Amino acid sequence: MIAPEVLVILGATAARALLGSGIKVTRDRGLLGNSPLAEKVILTVHPSSLLRRLPAPDPRDYEHFVADLSLARTADAH
Repeated sequence: MIAPEVLVILGATAARALLGSGIKVTRDRGLLGNSPLAEKVILTVHPSSLLRRLPAPDPRDYEHFVADLSLARTADAH
């Protein structure tokens, strides 16, 4: 019934539920290939995982997260 153009999957729990147990966010993050879920599927970390990194998150992790979300924006602009 629902046919999204872009699906952003946040974190490992959602990724495994939607894509199967073989998926690893750190290995597979970014724009995924063809999927029956949506025209474009983007996998990234869950934002709370960035907040839980101690003593402080690596700024590169945040930059990667923002880049992943940017993929969603550009994937939708067609």
